[in-house]
Amino acid sequence: MKCRWCEVENPINRTMTTYWELPSGLRAIRLKAVPSIYCSHCHIEEVDETILEELEDQLLLVDESAIPDETTYEQLMKMPRRLKRNYFKL
Repeated sequence: MKCRWCEVENPINRTMTTYWELPSGLRAIRLKAVPSIYCSHCHIEEVDETILEELEDQLLLVDESAIPDETTYEQLMKMPRRLKRNYFKL
């Protein structure tokens, strides 16, 4: 695997804390322990597209009022969904 930004080999898998705006746009949450990829060469840290997609889907599918202001990625992904899947996707 290569860094998408500088193309140096073997970026590091780790976790990061980030802030995320909820789909309604009314508030943001602090999301801890989000799986990420870090490049020690260019110092870019990013979340993989697959994780981003899973996270965005989950935020659309859970009861937004039940999401605490601060949570972990794992806790968020375990929250019960109102729908089985994101029916807005093609």
